[in-house]
Amino acid sequence: MKKVAFYTLGCKLNYAETSTISRMFEQGGHQKVDFNDTPDVFIINTCSVTENADKKCRKIVREAQKINPDGYVAIIGCYAQLKPQEIADIQGVDAVLGAAEKFRLVELLGSFEKQPRQTNEPAQIFASKIADALDYHTSFSLNDRTRTFLKVQDGCDYPCAYCTIPLARGGSRSGTVENVVAAAREIAAAGVKEIVLTGVNIGDFGLQNGQRTETFFDLVKALDDIEGIERFRISSIEPNLLTDEIIAFVAASKRFVPHFHIPLQSGSNKILGLMRRRYKRELYAERVEKIKSLMPNCCIGVDVIVGHPGESDDDFLETYAFLNQLDVSYLHVFTYSERANTPAATIKPSVPAHKRAERSRMLHILSDKKKRHFYEQQIGQTYSVLFEDDVVAGQMHGFTENYVRVVAKYDPLLINELKRVELSGINQSGTMDVRDVEPSIVAETRA
Repeated sequence: MKKVAFYTLGCKLNYAETSTISRMFEQGGHQKVDFNDTPDVFIINTCSVTENADKKCRKIVREAQKINPDGYVAIIGCYAQLKPQEIADIQGVDAVLGAAEKFRLVELLGSFEKQPRQTNEPAQIFASKIADALDYHTSFSLNDRTRTFLKVQDGCDYPCAYCTIPLARGGSRSGTVENVVAAAREIAAAGVKEIVLTGVNIGDFGLQNGQRTETFFDLVKALDDIEGIERFRISSIEPNLLTDEIIAFVAASKRFVPHFHIPLQSGSNKILGLMRRRYKRELYAERVEKIKSLMPNCCIGVDVIVGHPGESDDDFLETYAFLNQLDVSYLHVFTYSERANTPAATIKPSVPAHKRAERSRMLHILSDKKKRHFYEQQIGQTYSVLFEDDVVAGQMHGFTENYVRVVAKYDPLLINELKRVELSGINQSGTMDVRDVEPSIVAETRA
């Protein structure tokens, strides 16, 4: 039996897959341990959305070597698919597995025994061409945190100019409604109250073997009838795939919560065109207006990229003004970084690094203002909060159905429980204080 540790970089989808792979190890008789518990095997699941993610991978490998110089180190994930040879040359790495191989690592790597190598000898590489990544593997996180991330879709057929994901994960493919529902029922049986649906492009759900057999709306309707799960949350969905029927269904749903995360990327139609996005900003504004007309207290998150090649000062100011007037709740701001083999890397002129940084700073400030305004609108409202198992300085936190983060005094009986609270005000940490609606809640006045 080996002691195996896992480290995940990147998105909710990676967390779902890491958790699933960890259970494969446990089913094979291995023991899952913390990263600093002198593991025999280190599995590092990588991202490669930005250059920084690549640097983080190298740092984690160095840390693994410090913890156990004799430990076996395997790298999986998007970076492993995109640059397997580059990773194989990193000192301390023993194996690199691509998108088509990562779910077979127990089979492919066998005993996970570190083999003697010459100084400059690369690690083993198991990485097919991305065109060979055709299989779909149902994945979900479990026992890692209160909420569960459930993968419903993988890959992407949208070749945005800046993005490496189609190169790292392959074409769009999905589970069936039947197998996703089965996974959700398994999660419910484990006592989980909230599931976050995740994927690369979840609105494109329904493709099996290149043929559309079902739709994301079909999936939403089926999941809404599952007993045992109190909440379903849609993690991210493209604006052109977020239909009126989906919005209306969520508004009337028993279990889907009023929270959408909708990538925008730019508020300039010119830049959206350069990015090869499949909508214009007018459609995005219509989606936000539709949501707010049916769910006035709905939380809406926005992805936006600053410094994309070709983005002038005027283009950025157009994005800023568009976001400023939109009734959205927070922004996830990404600073553009050049990625090899993407069309955006060839677009001129590029935006200087100092301008990218300044634009990012401006949007982060705007995001803080948007979030505070949204929270202020919730004061005095009553919501249910799912309290999570992370206690700091005698406090615990949780989220309302519309994604307001609240704090309360630690009570072990509240963990993984949904409780009704009244939001009483914003504290110094930027989270919300609560008043009791049910007797077991002990309100915290200040963070």
